[in-house]
Amino acid sequence: MSRIGKLPIELPKGVTCTFSNGDHQVTVKGPKGELKQVIEPSFKISIEGNQVTVERPTEQKRHKAMHGLYRSLINNMVQGVSTGYKTQLEVIGVGYKATAQGNLLDLSLGYSHSIIFAVPSELKVVATQEKGQNPIITLEGIDKQLVGQVAAKIKSLRSVEPYKGKGIRYVGEFVRRKAGKAAAK
Repeated sequence: MSRIGKLPIELPKGVTCTFSNGDHQVTVKGPKGELKQVIEPSFKISIEGNQVTVERPTEQKRHKAMHGLYRSLINNMVQGVSTGYKTQLEVIGVGYKATAQGNLLDLSLGYSHSIIFAVPSELKVVATQEKGQNPIITLEGIDKQLVGQVAAKIKSLRSVEPYKGKGIRYVGEFVRRKAGKAAAK
């Protein structure tokens, strides 16, 4: 048995999960919204009370791999509609700025032009800057994959360079610094 796949998923209060055999789709509804995921037809999803379990059809290597994956995807959906996901990015560099108007993120990252990044409407973006601190970009949403994907895309606009540490990084991320050139004799 898959260690992750065999674990039941607990549904918090206010969260409902349904599975339709016709289109093999799991739907999770909660206070923050609704998410859907298509599951392979051979897998069986059983919902009893406030527990959801995923059962695989055979012991094939592929089915073992998919067993844990589907359980994790459903668990992420349950957490997303109940509590949501949040990622914070820190913009480090002299003159680097970030401002958000609605779902448009305006970034000044040392290029000759500012970058306007359109954040998907499913996510909420906030850019804050306190005096003497680096700008912080906060992404919030119910879809874990979408939050991570957008955060990675924003981070790729100006990767952290190892000499001065300038660029966009996750809050709390450790960046290994390199020594510069040795002084001439």
